[in-house]
Amino acid sequence: MSKLNIDQKTIMGLFSDSRADFLIPDYQRPYAWGELECQTLWDDIFTFAIPDEDFTKFDKNDEYFLGPIVTFKNDDGKMEVIDGQQRLTTLMLLLRAFYAKFSNMKDKNSLATKKNIEECIWKTNEFDEPNMDSLKIDSVVATDNDKDEFLKILKSGIVEKEQKSNYANNYRFFQMKISEFLDKYPIYFAYLPTRILKNCILLPIEAESQDTALRIFSTLNDRGKPLSDADIFKAQFYKYFSKENRKDEFIRRWKKLEEICEKTFTTGSNAPMDEIFTRYMYFLRAKKNITQSTTEALRKFFERDGYRILHDDKALSELEVLARFWNDVSNQDTDRFSDRILRRLFVLNYAPNGMWSYFVSVYFLKNKDENENLDDDKFFNFLLKITGFIWAYALINPGVNALRTPIYAEMVKVVNGESADFSKYKFDREKVIATFNNSSFDNRRPITKSMLAWWAFNNPKQKCLSIDTPLEIEHIYAKNRYDMEKSLKSRDYLELLGNKSLLEKRINIRVSDYRFADKIKYYKGYTSSHGEKQGTDIYELRNMSDDFNDFTEKDILERNSKIINGFIDFLDENSLLQ
Repeated sequence: MSKLNIDQKTIMGLFSDSRADFLIPDYQRPYAWGELECQTLWDDIFTFAIPDEDFTKFDKNDEYFLGPIVTFKNDDGKMEVIDGQQRLTTLMLLLRAFYAKFSNMKDKNSLATKKNIEECIWKTNEFDEPNMDSLKIDSVVATDNDKDEFLKILKSGIVEKEQKSNYANNYRFFQMKISEFLDKYPIYFAYLPTRILKNCILLPIEAESQDTALRIFSTLNDRGKPLSDADIFKAQFYKYFSKENRKDEFIRRWKKLEEICEKTFTTGSNAPMDEIFTRYMYFLRAKKNITQSTTEALRKFFERDGYRILHDDKALSELEVLARFWNDVSNQDTDRFSDRILRRLFVLNYAPNGMWSYFVSVYFLKNKDENENLDDDKFFNFLLKITGFIWAYALINPGVNALRTPIYAEMVKVVNGESADFSKYKFDREKVIATFNNSSFDNRRPITKSMLAWWAFNNPKQKCLSIDTPLEIEHIYAKNRYDMEKSLKSRDYLELLGNKSLLEKRINIRVSDYRFADKIKYYKGYTSSHGEKQGTDIYELRNMSDDFNDFTEKDILERNSKIINGFIDFLDENSLLQ
């Protein structure tokens, strides 16, 4: 069981401790608080310390809780701050602004308060004399270009006009608020900082390791963004490039990588930077010939051998290349990809699970040429193969975990220069047909939308759509029509694939309850009040609108057979049947 040291402390109790030596580590995000957060902090503290703007109404036994500070002691004996960076930094700026205002004050209360603040900001010798060059807080945040500005402000108490960082702006804000307070309440000026020091409470939580501290942070922090695995990886890269005297190069490249990933990975449960590391991890796993279906957590994988994988130029370069590839996929870049490739990638976006993106990442990193391109024919055939396999496997073995065993094995084959042929996992024709016939294709099942996307693009005349096009599942024979007419032998026919199609959301909203004859004009396109003809881009529905006057039970069953037989043929064409 992990050991924790938890003991609530006043600001003065925590900061003035002779052992206090805080470090904002390199993997933290840059300081982000602005005037709004500082205004809120000031208002809260002022209202607490000077109730009803009357310092006599203050109860010295009252406490104001400012939140937790999660740290762990690193190998250098410094307390690395995992949670509480923003509060800690802001409080230091606030105290420094108060200290500067006390510089010319000689009354007893002011001198005592100044001394107390002094012990909170600077390290002292055994006689409690401050070393004005040795702060109790340091920042080495890799991507914070302004951190030196923060440290200079704390040391000097001076902010220059040209300084525009959050540190400088917030320090100016506190200077202004303190001056306003002094002008209005000169007699009891010292009471405010004293009550901040002695009655505002923090909860320092000291963990025994970085990993424990990060877990605590994830548990406590339901606001803001917890540190991602990528933040930890950034620190390892930063250390490596710093040793190579290429720190600035790394910061520039990392920021660019972040920008690309933020634009590319806009959905999913992973943070964008964690997502690119996850996709890269599967390539590295395959290179290590790892086929086990159990996958290590992302950080556990990369922290092997002291993060040795990340202490290398190659890792960052491959991450950059991989990020550019996926950015071009998300942008449907026609310079990089042919139309047929973009059509297959569009379909894969409707896969019943996300495993395909890991497999494609492995294939790309293994097979890209010096210009970061893939052979079009080989890539096309690969995409066809994995589409057929993933769809069929999800149909027969629902659940993403089941898919890991065959996909991991094929990933290893790919990095070893072999083709992904799924030779050990081919499907029985009759079993696939039986599964189709015995399965419910409820709209809530991922495989339903997957099959409809595959079917729509199985038609060679179906043009590629924008990846951002919102598509919904359309009941061609409407549920409401069945309720009114009862013209189907079974209500179950409504949920057959033969009665369903993808359809743009903007059109589906209009046609959902109509008879087929009334849907036709919306499928084909009608002229809106803005003079725009807004028909569907799903080719099959437009074609049906020309050829059909109605859509009946017979049509549902015939189309259902076409979809099933078409998919069986697709599997056969891609050598996925026994």
